[in-house]
Amino acid sequence: MRDGLPRDLTVTVVGGGFGGLSAACYLANAGADVQLLERYDRLGGHAGVLERDGFRFDTGPSWYLMPDVFERFFKHFDREPADYYELERLDPQYRVFWKDGDRVTMRPNRENAREVFESYEEGAGDALAEYLDRAEQNYDLAMDRVVYEGRERLRDYVDPDLLPLAPRARLFGSMDDYVSRYIDHPKLRQLLEYTLVFLGGAPHNTPALYSIMSHVDLNMNVFYPEGGIAGVVDGLGSLARELGVDIQTGTEVQHIAGEAGAFELTTEDGVVASDVVVSNANPAYTEQHLLDPAARDHDPDHWDEQTYAPSAFMLYLGVEGDVDPLAHHSLVLPTDWDGHFEQIFDRPGWPDDPAYYLSVASKTDETVAPDGHHAIVVLVPIAPGLDDGPAIREEYRAFVLDDLAEQTGVDLRDRIVVEETACVSEFAERYGDPQGTALGLAHTLFQTGPLRPSHRAGLEGLYYTGAYTTPGIGMPMCLISGEHTARDIVEDSPFETKGDRSASTAD
Repeated sequence: MRDGLPRDLTVTVVGGGFGGLSAACYLANAGADVQLLERYDRLGGHAGVLERDGFRFDTGPSWYLMPDVFERFFKHFDREPADYYELERLDPQYRVFWKDGDRVTMRPNRENAREVFESYEEGAGDALAEYLDRAEQNYDLAMDRVVYEGRERLRDYVDPDLLPLAPRARLFGSMDDYVSRYIDHPKLRQLLEYTLVFLGGAPHNTPALYSIMSHVDLNMNVFYPEGGIAGVVDGLGSLARELGVDIQTGTEVQHIAGEAGAFELTTEDGVVASDVVVSNANPAYTEQHLLDPAARDHDPDHWDEQTYAPSAFMLYLGVEGDVDPLAHHSLVLPTDWDGHFEQIFDRPGWPDDPAYYLSVASKTDETVAPDGHHAIVVLVPIAPGLDDGPAIREEYRAFVLDDLAEQTGVDLRDRIVVEETACVSEFAERYGDPQGTALGLAHTLFQTGPLRPSHRAGLEGLYYTGAYTTPGIGMPMCLISGEHTARDIVEDSPFETKGDRSASTAD
């Protein structure tokens, strides 16, 4: 994409999340004059950081998966991740606590996974091997021929290159049905399906295509980046600046007016002129809060009718003392999690028997907590749009801490020295996420691939990037989204620029 745009083309990226930073890097590398305006004082968007009294918490994503995507991204700029941060392969990758007292530790090798599966179900070890081999094949095909290609229009799927995917039609059925073809034991099925939470879906409403996440998990493994996810954000910011991107934090865009070659973005500090605009703010927020009604692609009802990924009840806890047997990543799961998914997608309510996740980054990184302490993040997926007033939050906090003590033997209740929370309200207010979703549009069959919002807005010269667009949710997908957005801008160029208009006026 290098040298694909004229140097006098100005592009303004609104928002410094992974998608915005990625798009800014690709566009600057292609020759554009790029500025990035970030509302808050730190880059990262949802990948934020909370620092208090010697503790540091990643407030958003905390799993570093798909290292191949990060390597590919940096390679486009003749760099590698190690130029900005080091990676540590986690061992154990994670520990699972079931609410019947059972627990299992997953380590970063397939033989360990095979032994775990065989111990629960005769023949499940061989079935897992077949499942993972198939997942790897599907991953390679999906990434090379769909995800990296950026097929965001239905007509993009009329292509002979996609013929190898034709025999895999069952991947558009549900994950539940697909996994059951290999494994019977409900706990083992949970181990193959828990990653759906990262995509904002449930086993019954997520296409089996996402079985590729088991390849990501059990074949490619889980890593911890130096400095946490905040360290990755800092690396992306450094790369963007090296490529010439003008990054301005603490600069909120309040209004976007105009069209290609003549945009005006209103901020507290004045008006910014730009030929092209890339919004890393989600399309619903951009349309309803930044654009004039005539420039919007949808009416408000459209966004109300979408299926959103879960929100989350988050606890950020600085804790004194030991927290064994919690691992860096831990999952606490009911033996039957259907009820929890029903209370997210079918009959919204605060979960009666929740599945939840714990991150204890201090197990790996001693810099995130003072000596003798641990930094713990508790995440309970909940339905978007729930009432999360102070009373229910306090009640649910007590419920979760009681449940954690009962299920894992780790009682935090009298050892908490730092505490912050986040929930539906914070996601809605801080990021403008519809219904306070914590992730974006769920990866249901009808919100996957070309059925997600396009990178091209209806307004010429306005583009979207990030988790709401293709290819979807997650840091790696947002990096690829930024690449696709930049590629679309290069393909649509030339745009009229301010220089063109000045010459025309002089004539």
